[in-house]
Amino acid sequence: MKKILLILFLSITISTFSQEAYYLNAPNAVDFTLNGIDLKDALTTKISNNTTPLPYSSSSFDTWDALKLTDEDPNNSLNVVLIYNSQSEPKTNTVGGDNTSNQFPAVWNREHVFPKSLATPSLETNSPGPGTDIHNLRPASESVNSARGNLRFVAGSGTYGVVNGNWYPGDEWKGDVARMIMYMYLRYDGNGSSFAETQCLPSIVGIGNSVSNDADMIDLFLQWNADDPVSDIERQRNPVAEDKQGNRNPFIDNPYLATKIWGGPAAEDIWGTLGIDDIVFQALKVFPNPANEHTIFIQSNASIIKNVALYNLTGQQILTKNNPQKNNNQIILDNLPSGFYVLKINSEKGSISEKIIVN
Repeated sequence: MKKILLILFLSITISTFSQEAYYLNAPNAVDFTLNGIDLKDALTTKISNNTTPLPYSSSSFDTWDALKLTDEDPNNSLNVVLIYNSQSEPKTNTVGGDNTSNQFPAVWNREHVFPKSLATPSLETNSPGPGTDIHNLRPASESVNSARGNLRFVAGSGTYGVVNGNWYPGDEWKGDVARMIMYMYLRYDGNGSSFAETQCLPSIVGIGNSVSNDADMIDLFLQWNADDPVSDIERQRNPVAEDKQGNRNPFIDNPYLATKIWGGPAAEDIWGTLGIDDIVFQALKVFPNPANEHTIFIQSNASIIKNVALYNLTGQQILTKNNPQKNNNQIILDNLPSGFYVLKINSEKGSISEKIIVN
């Protein structure tokens, strides 16, 4: 069991670091001390750099092929998982693609989560571009796709369906939808995008109230982003999209980026490094890591650190210090047993977590 937990801990750590590295590496490294529209613009520049949308349909690798990888059923590699109704269907059962002669049952097609007709101008698919961006495409039941059409998203509860003439994606899909809409807004907002004429505004595709710092973003998608955490399918999509198209969806990698840009309810900070400005912006340092002498130092100029706690891989809290005293801006944790831990540091503005190793 310890070996399994260790492997899980290391795989999560490596995955998290690789996600952050995409944004921190040149060119167009993102400065995460930015907030609001400045951060939005920086992310737009990053995800628009050196990207090549796939052909919609072709004899070579196209969006049909990509969706069979991005949305592969984790429990059955021969199937894909369909958006909204969560059905698992064979990859071959497409409406079109490599199944134009319908030699297999025609079940699923490609849903543009941001509908082609609602964008200004429309999302065309005749050549690689906004209409073929795989971050906006999901496998969908042909009948469900038809029922949704180009209806705008609206608040609801329970399963997917029409609500007052609009569309609710369902409780387990609303976060996916929100993060896809936010990606499309950044990627094709006309600021830093190579498709400057294309605009995919959240206010056009959803029913809600504009947020205070951006009239084109609505509170509906911020709420959904916070309510519905990132799913396994979403995490699976981003590396494939980066490999095949050249960019990632930042809000899948870390939903809290939306909170830093537009405010609203606090979404999950997957990296554990963005949700506590009082510490992040004042040079927090945890060292040495790995610790060879069973002692960890926490150095920070943050005015108030309310609590520090250390958790083992099973989630058991093995150490806590409330209102810890500093010596030369350092908090000392000593006599630590060997192991792999998560160190959580809490201030009045939130919390941040660091993965540490004690040899």
